[in-house]
Amino acid sequence: MSLRVTEEVMRRSLHFCSRRFRWHLGRLSATASITDASVSSQQLAHIWRTGQSQTCPPRTLIGSARFYSYDSRPGEDLEEKEPAVIQIAATRHGQRSSPFTDRLVRCGSPSDVLDLTCLYAPTVSQVSHCLTQMWSTTKKMSEEQARYELQLMFEHPAFEKLLQHTMRRVRFMTGEDIAYSLLCMVKLGVPQRSRVVQTFLRASQEKLNDLDEKSLSVLATCLDQIEEGTPNVAALKKGMGLQVETRLPWIKNVVLLQTMMRIVGKDAPLKLKRKLERKALSMTDQFSLPNTLYMISTMATMGFYSKPLLDVCSNKIKENLNVIPFSGQYKLLQSCKQLLYRDLDLLTDMSDHAASMMDIWSNKQLVILLSAFESLLFCPTAIMEAFAERVITNPDALTLRDLLCVLKVYSSLNFDLQHQRQQFLDGLTGALVSYLPRMSEFELLKTVYYLCLLGHFPSAPLEQLLQSSTLEQFKTTVPSYVINHERMFRTVDACLRLDRPQLPQHLTVPPFVLGDLTTSIPSDKPWLSQSLRSLVGDQADTVLQEMVVLENSYVIDGVITKPLTHQPSVTEASEAECRSPAESSQRIAVICTANPFCHGTSHPRGPLAAMTRHLNSLGYDCVTVAEHTLHGMPEEKRMEFLSRQLFPERHGSDTRPETEQLGS
Repeated sequence: MSLRVTEEVMRRSLHFCSRRFRWHLGRLSATASITDASVSSQQLAHIWRTGQSQTCPPRTLIGSARFYSYDSRPGEDLEEKEPAVIQIAATRHGQRSSPFTDRLVRCGSPSDVLDLTCLYAPTVSQVSHCLTQMWSTTKKMSEEQARYELQLMFEHPAFEKLLQHTMRRVRFMTGEDIAYSLLCMVKLGVPQRSRVVQTFLRASQEKLNDLDEKSLSVLATCLDQIEEGTPNVAALKKGMGLQVETRLPWIKNVVLLQTMMRIVGKDAPLKLKRKLERKALSMTDQFSLPNTLYMISTMATMGFYSKPLLDVCSNKIKENLNVIPFSGQYKLLQSCKQLLYRDLDLLTDMSDHAASMMDIWSNKQLVILLSAFESLLFCPTAIMEAFAERVITNPDALTLRDLLCVLKVYSSLNFDLQHQRQQFLDGLTGALVSYLPRMSEFELLKTVYYLCLLGHFPSAPLEQLLQSSTLEQFKTTVPSYVINHERMFRTVDACLRLDRPQLPQHLTVPPFVLGDLTTSIPSDKPWLSQSLRSLVGDQADTVLQEMVVLENSYVIDGVITKPLTHQPSVTEASEAECRSPAESSQRIAVICTANPFCHGTSHPRGPLAAMTRHLNSLGYDCVTVAEHTLHGMPEEKRMEFLSRQLFPERHGSDTRPETEQLGS
C-alpha cells in the first residue's frame, strides 16, 4: 500500500515539475512527422515519464509506437483537464446561438476561422466545427485559390495552436467529433504521419465501440485517403472490420448495410465479404432503384465481385433505364469497369437509351459515355451510329479533347460506318487540321496513330508528325512513356509501308523512334506452344515456327506452314510447277492475345484489325484466339478447338460459330 502511495506521489511531483518548466522545454509541433526523430530515445522516454506530452523541445519528433495502442485507456498525454476558459457549449447538431457559432458560419476561409479562434477559446465540440468550417470553405474555391488559402492556413500562427488545443482535448471529444475532425485534417492536408493525425487515429481506436454507423462511415472515408504503413491505421481498420461483423446480424436497412460494406472496404477478409454478400442477397426484395445503383458502386468500392448480386441489380436497372440521369449511368459504367462486369443486355440497353437521348445530351456527355463503353471493350452500335451523324453534320462543334476521344473510341472498337465512313473521317480530319498548330507532339502522335488504325491517312497531320523538328522532341520522352510511343510509331510505320497510302510526298518513320521490338516481345505461352507442337507433330509437310517477328512491327505466337488443302486441276497443277514453294503452301499466323475482340462478338478491335490487314497483305491467313479463354480450357478441349481452326479439313465443318463463342 505504502509503495503505491509513494509511486503516486512521485508521479504527481514529476508532473508538477515538468509543467513548471514548460517554457524552458519549448513546444512540440502538432504537425511534425512522427517518423523523423531528432532526439534520442532516452530523452523522449524522460519527457514522457514526466507526463509532459505537449512540452517537448521545439520541432522534436517522436516514434510511432507512442500512438499505437490497443488498450482502452488513453495515454498520459490525453489526460490533461480542460483549462478554466470562457467556453460556449455547442454540438454538431442543433448548436445554440452564440457569438462564436454566429461568426463561425460567416467565415469565408480557413484564415477567417483561425482569426476567430484568437478571439474565442473554442470548446471541445467547437474545435471539430472549426475544422469542418475550414474544410468547407476551401471546397467552394477554385483549385488555385484553395491552394493559396491552405498555404496561408499553414503559415497562420493560430493553426499550430489550434492543433495543440485539439490534441489536448481529444479525450473529451465524442466519437463523432473525432471522426469529423480527423477527416477534415486529412482533407486540409495536415501530414498523415504528423503527431496530431496519429493521436486522432489512436483515439478513434479507443472510441470504436461508441461510434454509430454514420461516424464509422466518416472514419472509413478518412482511412481511404490515408496511406498504409502505420500501425495505427492497420489496427483501426481491423477494429472497424470487427465492429461491422458484430453488428451485421441486426441490420435490417439496405442503406445501413451499404454503409457497413463501404466501411470494411477493399482490405476486408474474403470471409467477411461473403457474409455481407449473403446479407445483401437476403434483402434484395427491399432494393429500390437508388439502392440498386448504390449497391454496384459499393461493390466497386469494396473491390468485391459478386455475380449473383450484380445480376439482380442489373435486371432492376434494365427495367428503369429511362429514369436514371446521365450522371447515374456514367457512374454505373465506371463501377462496371472497376468490377470487370459486362452484362451484354444491360450495355446494349444503355447504348440504345443513349442514342434516344441524342437531342438532349451534349457532345461532352456523349463523348464521356462513349469513352466509358470503350473502356469496357463494348461496341455501343446504336450510339456510335447516331453520334457519327452528329459529327458529320457539325464536326467543328467538337473540342480537341473531344476529337481525340472520338478517334480513340472509333479506332479502338474498329467501328465500321459503311457508307458514312468517308464523310465521318473527312469531317474529323477537317476539324483536327485547325488544331494542328496547338497540338503537343504526343497529341499529334495519338492523332496519327488512331487515324492509321482506321486506315485513313490525311497528309497534314502525317507531315507535321514526321518533321525532324517534331521527331527530335521525342528524344526527351520520359522513360516510362518510351515503350508506348515506340509501339505507336511502329504501327504508323507498318501502315505507311504495307497499306501504301497515296500521299503528296513519300513519308517514312525514322528508325530512332521505332525502338527495338525484340526488347518488348511478350513472354512465351508454354501451354500454347505445347498444344501447337502436339498438333503439328504428326502432320506431314507441316512446319511450325514460334515467336516470329514480321516487318519489325508484329510478334506472331506461331506460324504454321502447310500444303494447300484443295485438290488442284490439271491447269492449276501445271501452273503450280512455276510457283515458288511459298505460293504453293498456306501460311497460318496464330495470334493469341488478351482482349482481341469487342465484348460479346468476334469482331476484332483496332490494333488486331490493323495487324490482320497487314498480315493478309503479306500472304498470311490469321487465326486469332482470346488468351484468357484458351488458357482456361482443359488441355483436351484446347487441342480440339485449335485443331478445328488450324486443320478444318480434318473435321469438314465450319468452325466460325466456335470462334465467335471463344471471342465472347
